[in-house]
Amino acid sequence: MCRQVFGFRLAMIALATPTALVNANDGLPTRLVGAAVVVTFMTSYVLFRDWERFGPLLLRHPTLLAADTLFGALLLIAAGPDSTLAYVSVCTPLLAGLVYGWRGAAVFASLQALLLLLIHAAQENPAPGITESALLPGLCVIAGAVGSSLRNLMLRFGAATQALTTVQARLAVTEAVSAERARLAREMHDSVAKTLHGVALAADGLTTSTNADRMDPVLVRQQAALVARSARRAAAESRELLADLRRESDPDHATDVLVELAARTRDFSTRTGLPAVYRPTGAHAVPPVPPAVARQLLTIATEAMENAHRHARPTRVDVSGGVHGDLLRISVYDDGRGLPPGTTLEQLRRAGHFGLVGMVERAASVGARIRIGRGGRPQGTEVRLELPLAALTTPTA
Repeated sequence: MCRQVFGFRLAMIALATPTALVNANDGLPTRLVGAAVVVTFMTSYVLFRDWERFGPLLLRHPTLLAADTLFGALLLIAAGPDSTLAYVSVCTPLLAGLVYGWRGAAVFASLQALLLLLIHAAQENPAPGITESALLPGLCVIAGAVGSSLRNLMLRFGAATQALTTVQARLAVTEAVSAERARLAREMHDSVAKTLHGVALAADGLTTSTNADRMDPVLVRQQAALVARSARRAAAESRELLADLRRESDPDHATDVLVELAARTRDFSTRTGLPAVYRPTGAHAVPPVPPAVARQLLTIATEAMENAHRHARPTRVDVSGGVHGDLLRISVYDDGRGLPPGTTLEQLRRAGHFGLVGMVERAASVGARIRIGRGGRPQGTEVRLELPLAALTTPTA
């Protein structure tokens, strides 16, 4: 707004300069008026163009505005109070109100009004009525009040904007914390929590075997070994989870998703005894995948295999992955009993089954599309992930 005030001053000075130079006497008065024109015009231009740079200087030194007012009065004497330059005098209290507040507006409005009254009184043929001579001084007082009011409004608006920004920042932090908690909950649910649940079941079986009337030492040893393996697996999954979470912050640590997917498929088949076969598809190699994205994709595939083993009673699991067009596609299919008809995510969420819900959330977090259904087969369930290859590359400047 201060820049616009100086823009108006520039226009009025340019219009009134010829009149001021014509009315000035030859010799020293003309040179003084010319110097006043140059000083006021250049000052206004500099502040108009670089207000952010020179505005603080004007704010710290009100005497600069007072000197500018005196130079403007010299021009006003030469051009006359009836010229367009007279309207420039209104800008001074307006600017003072914007920059210095009501005290500055009062000082400069009084100074400018006094100068205008003196100029009117010094004319050879002053205006006959008091109304004409008091018009511009009255406008100066009004302009100072307007400038002060606008300053207060802008300060209040700035304070409200800052408060809104603070609230938005706090909400963003809260959302980030909530998202991180949800992510960690999914990680724990899909790895350590399930393994620990298996440890508890194995321990219950061991307790039952040891409390039996005829204890079978071979069965007890097998169950104890199962408890030990499950506990070690839980510890390994905890270390893997912590390591993966640390690697997510390293963008240079890329992952070959298909190699890792094949390894997890073999591990699943060995651990559960359920036949699971990995088959690469597509005609192109998969580009390196960032750690955060790779973790989500692999966790979804692992969760799909685990769900099939626990709930679907399948005879086999088929896993495939590869590039198809501009998509990275990963599919996990089991020939089990499939999902009940009409199952929705909201129903699963209310029932406390967060496995499929977590898979959908993971896919959405990396920009992938997930489909859960029969996949064109007569029975069973297919979990299909499709991720655009463009999401794996970072644009360069």
